[in-house]
Order: sequence, then structure tokens, then C-alpha cells
Amino acid sequence: MTLREPVRCVVDVGAGTLEGATGRYEKRLTELAGLYEDEAAFAAACAAQGDRVVYAVEDFRPSADAGDLIFGLTRMVPGKIGREYFVTRGHIHGQADRPELYYGQQGSGLMLMESPEGEVRVAEIGPGSACYVPPFWIHRSINIGKDDLVMLFAYPADSGQDYAIIARSNGMRKRVVDDGAGGWTLIDNPGYRPRSAAEIRNLMAQGG
Repeated sequence: MTLREPVRCVVDVGAGTLEGATGRYEKRLTELAGLYEDEAAFAAACAAQGDRVVYAVEDFRPSADAGDLIFGLTRMVPGKIGREYFVTRGHIHGQADRPELYYGQQGSGLMLMESPEGEVRVAEIGPGSACYVPPFWIHRSINIGKDDLVMLFAYPADSGQDYAIIARSNGMRKRVVDDGAGGWTLIDNPGYRPRSAAEIRNLMAQGG
């Protein structure tokens, strides 16, 4: 076995960048169609704001081997579509029994989490706070502040991501919206489709 060399990466919180990253991707507003409750507000935002970058991810991927670790930085701009705050696409890991850790660097955000059975949990994320997303939980980041939300993350290198699980249920069970008093609240997603018993069994079997 050949040992890999240790690596040092430098976080620039203000720029939301990771010096030494091996990869980067962006999600622009038009690529997030279908995520928000108010389709007319989404169309108006696209017309007014153009194809702006909503969030960008830079990561360091030493390998995809079991036992290795991928880590990186997410920068998400503030904004809303109608009353709903900007969100990431969200995912469960392709290997659903893999966890993830997020560590807030800047801004004010939430991690919206949903179990395969539809239980919902929310963790607030700010500078100096860590959020542990356990195995088997779907998760989505949300910027509820007025500044960029910047977070470090790390997860097992063989985790993979399954983004389609949210689309198959027509979104997550809850949405995060402006409560009209300077804060946020959860509301039901009326179009939500619960997962079948078979899909739940198949997901949970990955922990066997």
C-alpha cells in the first residue's frame, strides 16, 4: 500500500473559497427550477436577476476509497423566492448509511433534515457551530440570513449523492419560509409524496 501525502488547504471565508481544492461546481438560479413553491415568483426572479450563482462548492477529493474523506466549502448567497428562502438541491448519500458534518464559518443558515419515513429535524448553523447529519437522513442547506452562508463540510469518500430522492417525493416534507417577523418557520409541502415501504426498506438495508 502506498501512503498518500498529507494536504493543507486554506479557507478564505470572505471569498468563500478553498485554496487547494481539486474540484468546484456551481448551481445557478435557473438550474433550481422546481424546488420552490411559488413558480411565478421563481420565473420573475429569473427574469429580474438573470442566471446568477446561488451557491458554489469547492472540495478536496483525495480518492473515492472507503476509509478516505472528502471535505470542502459551500458558499450560498442570500435571497428568497416569494416567501421561501434560497435552498440547495439537497440529497441523501448514495450509500445511505454514510454521515456528514457541516461547520458554520459565516452567515446564518439551517440544515433541513428528513428521515426516509418523513420525520423532520432542523439545525441552525452559524459561525462556530457544527451540524452532524447522521446516516440515512436527507439534508438540504438553507440561507436564512442577509449575508453569504459559508460552511465547511466533510463526509466519507465513498458516500456518493442521490439528489433524485427528493424529486421522487415532489420535494421535502417541509419548506422553510419567512415568518414575517424577521425569522423563519416551517410549513407543510402539500405536494409531498411519502416514500413507499419498499423504498424505505431498500434504503435502510444499506446499513446491514
